Amino acid sequence: MNAFGSLSRRSRTVVLAVIVIVGAGVFWGRSFIGLADGQAGPKDKIAAAESEFSGSGKAGDTQTVDLSEKQASTLKIGPVGARDFALLKTAVGTIDFNENLLVQVFSQYAGKILKASFNIGDDVKAGDVLFTIDSPDLLQAESALLASAGVLELQKRALARATNLLKAGGSAQKDVDQSTSDQQTAEGNYKAARDAVRIFGKTDAEIDQVVDMRKVDSTLRVPSPIAGRVVARNAAPGLLTQPGSTPSPYSVADLSTMWMLANVIETDAPAYKLGQAVEVRVPAYPDTVFRGRVTTVGSMIDPNTHRQLVRSEIDDPQHQLRSGMFASFVINVGDPMRSLAVPAEGVVREGDGTMTVWVTSDSRRFIKRTVRIGLQQSGWDQILDGLSAGETVVTDGAVFLSNKLLLGDAG
Repeated sequence: MNAFGSLSRRSRTVVLAVIVIVGAGVFWGRSFIGLADGQAGPKDKIAAAESEFSGSGKAGDTQTVDLSEKQASTLKIGPVGARDFALLKTAVGTIDFNENLLVQVFSQYAGKILKASFNIGDDVKAGDVLFTIDSPDLLQAESALLASAGVLELQKRALARATNLLKAGGSAQKDVDQSTSDQQTAEGNYKAARDAVRIFGKTDAEIDQVVDMRKVDSTLRVPSPIAGRVVARNAAPGLLTQPGSTPSPYSVADLSTMWMLANVIETDAPAYKLGQAVEVRVPAYPDTVFRGRVTTVGSMIDPNTHRQLVRSEIDDPQHQLRSGMFASFVINVGDPMRSLAVPAEGVVREGDGTMTVWVTSDSRRFIKRTVRIGLQQSGWDQILDGLSAGETVVTDGAVFLSNKLLLGDAG
């Protein structure tokens, strides 16, 4: 009997269990090593494939495209240089009348409108009569003028008669003194009456005519206080008008300057200052730039929209702008910033939103480079990151290289 057979039944059971456990451990260890080798192999192959794929210019961290001499001649290349970029802010708003040059023309006195002389859109000069009214107040003032003129004439005759009687010994000095006082009082009342009529806009010649002809004229003429254009009319013959009662019979605006009202975002509010130059464009005149300056910066932020009012005064010598027009403006808010720049034709926006350029050292092999751009002005893109000064890049034709990279050999 061998040694295993000589063992007791219980001992044989223990030995068999140990053998099974050891065998299982050896089998599991070999399986794990084999699996690890099986996984490491594909990884190495993938890495090698990626390296080879990158070298071909189709994928990888470094993507390149090789061109023939004929293909390369169709591209424009140049060194990366520095360029000044203006610090600009943009916003949208609306055009409105310059309220400092907008006048609502009212009659100073109540009355019925007799005639309205101008229509909306008519140009007027300062002093042109916009409308006339039949004024009871003017009628009363002219009546008082005629009465004072009559009293003055009476007192002049009384003074002359008293003076003659005194010379003839037919009156006392006190009668002359009294007549003199009455005549001076009447003269003062007459001057006050003339001034009262003059307030209505009557000239001295017109006042003299009323006195000489002893005929009152209750027609009150209301002139335009400024030169400009009639932008609103509510006057019509027969309508009653009251001083300050809206709407005004006429509104006249000087259109040499207009306002642009814009509500800028809260984060841009600190950048706006009084006197900053403004360039305004409107859809009606897309090729025309209207220039002006910032005249008002709001003192509060709207709590609902979190925007601030910025008002600009815009020069409009040709009277092209209209109140209510939609407009956009550009404001220079600081000194120019000097930075690296690449022509816009040399920058490609990829499908994932990244911006790329193509760099070369020999004008035959081109390497794709991801960059971060900033301002875009006058056909140039500001480069914030990704390029160094002096590097040679494609300045025109970058899209061709990107398309060739996507198409591979077929491109």
